[in-house]
Amino acid sequence: QVQLVESGGGLVQAGGSLRLSCAASGRTFGISDMGWFRQAPGKEREFVAAIRWSGSITSYADSVKGRFTISRDNTKNTLYLQMNSLKPEDTAVYYCARGFRLATMTSWGQGTQVTVSS
Repeated sequence: QVQLVESGGGLVQAGGSLRLSCAASGRTFGISDMGWFRQAPGKEREFVAAIRWSGSITSYADSVKGRFTISRDNTKNTLYLQMNSLKPEDTAVYYCARGFRLATMTSWGQGTQVTVSS
């Protein structure tokens, strides 16, 4: 079972950047597809990005394509989300999770808050 701890969130002005990290414990990180989703207050969970276990294939929501980059370091059991050109509508709690599609993502952590001011 993979246990996940997200970090790197914070308050940033529109146009700024943040890098989220997700530290994973357990033996299966390196063979697990991983992803990020977010949830804003009063809204449903929204898929952000995902990456195959090998890192060879990535997927992005249209709303973040070209601005966000997902990556992973299997030697460090860590998943990343580089977020550039942030917009106020990116404000949400960001979660990393095991899985490639939102409907099948499991084992998410406690989340990290990202707030983008205009």
